[in-house]
Amino acid sequence: MVVNNLAIYTDGACLGNPGPGGWGAVILDGQEKRVLHGHEADTTNNRMEIYAVIRGLQDVPKDVGVTLYSDSTYVINTMTKGWKRNKNQDLWDLLDEEVRGRRIVWKWVKGHSGDPLNEEADKLAHGEATGILKKDKLMESKAKKKDKFLTHIDDTGAAQMVDVGNKRETSRVAIAKGSVQVHPQTLELIIKNEFEKGDVLAVARVAGIMAAKETSRLIPLCHPLPLTKVSVDFEVDRKSSEILITGTANITGKTGVEMEALTAVSVSALTIYDMCKAVDRGMTFSVWLEKKSGGRSGDISFQRRN
Repeated sequence: MVVNNLAIYTDGACLGNPGPGGWGAVILDGQEKRVLHGHEADTTNNRMEIYAVIRGLQDVPKDVGVTLYSDSTYVINTMTKGWKRNKNQDLWDLLDEEVRGRRIVWKWVKGHSGDPLNEEADKLAHGEATGILKKDKLMESKAKKKDKFLTHIDDTGAAQMVDVGNKRETSRVAIAKGSVQVHPQTLELIIKNEFEKGDVLAVARVAGIMAAKETSRLIPLCHPLPLTKVSVDFEVDRKSSEILITGTANITGKTGVEMEALTAVSVSALTIYDMCKAVDRGMTFSVWLEKKSGGRSGDISFQRRN
């Protein structure tokens, strides 16, 4: 279901065409406004116009309706009137991918006509092209890095719980994976259910689900969440002598459930170790986040790191 229409204003600029260029996007989401902008050392004006639209859409979840404003007839008419795409096919392909599955209303706005958000996007693009924003961008980058990676740290360096009160409730899913490496003989005992303590995987599954529901008690700054579903599944691989764990957490809420999925897999792996340690103390395991969906960042997949 598409919800909450928001506005994106985009613009691109280039010196020399081709030459150094910049792009800017202004996103208006209710009363909240945020800006994006960037620089390319060697580009064209048309490429910057397209890329500004791509970056603006990438910052918005796909279940949110968008009205997109641009003063580029090149972009607007190509997307609404089927103008031929003789150049920049790589960027058109990226834009098509971003547009797919979205509800977008395309609006052309006359440049330098007094529209404040269009003027702001133009200022961002030209500032990047001319290098005026270089110093400001460095400061902004540092601030964004802090916002992105250290949201649990306040301005004084003290730990804090993130305030999610102003976020929208969306459907969110997180999938975590784990691998428990065991001795081949241990794996056979697990498969044949020959451990005195009981069914190893059944106990590990229940332990993982219970742990996910207690994540906020285990991880200090996690929010207590009303999970709608938690599942833990196992796959046994005799060839590699390992047990693969998949933990999935679901919620309709204001914050993600990555930690709940990771906690489910971690405690399942620890439970397998506890159930089997009498015969195999050399077991090892690893845990990683595979996928998350929902929220402002949309769908993101991750690769396992060796």
